[in-house]
Amino acid sequence: MPARIFPTAQDAEAAFYEALERSDLELMMAVWSEDEDIVCIHPGGERLVGQDQVRDSWRQIFAAGTRARLHVTRQVAIAGPMVAVHSLHENFSVPGEKHPLQPVVATNVYLRTAAGWRMIAHHGSPAPGSAEPPPPPPKILH
Repeated sequence: MPARIFPTAQDAEAAFYEALERSDLELMMAVWSEDEDIVCIHPGGERLVGQDQVRDSWRQIFAAGTRARLHVTRQVAIAGPMVAVHSLHENFSVPGEKHPLQPVVATNVYLRTAAGWRMIAHHGSPAPGSAEPPPPPPKILH
């Protein structure tokens, strides 16, 4: 099976999130660089380095069987001729559930290779919750 070519970092990112929604391990790994220096950090998880650790982590996530819908918001993309960095919010919802899951703040780094754009790093962290506004200060009479 020929490798997929992603002409832009945005194309690679679209395939990454398609693979995530579909729980498609082969498509997920097609997005990643074949270099052993790739890095993946899932929300609340430890740093995973290299093809084996990254593949195993996605295999475990997909094996859980939860098929979440995903909507990306607040994307900021910084692109150069060889590297692109995307910072965004991943908003997950599970069909049949009333409330969406806590958003994830993610940073995705892509490298332009001879085989097109490939992900070299993904870091996801739970987004801070919307904090309750502080109570108004007490009124002081002079």
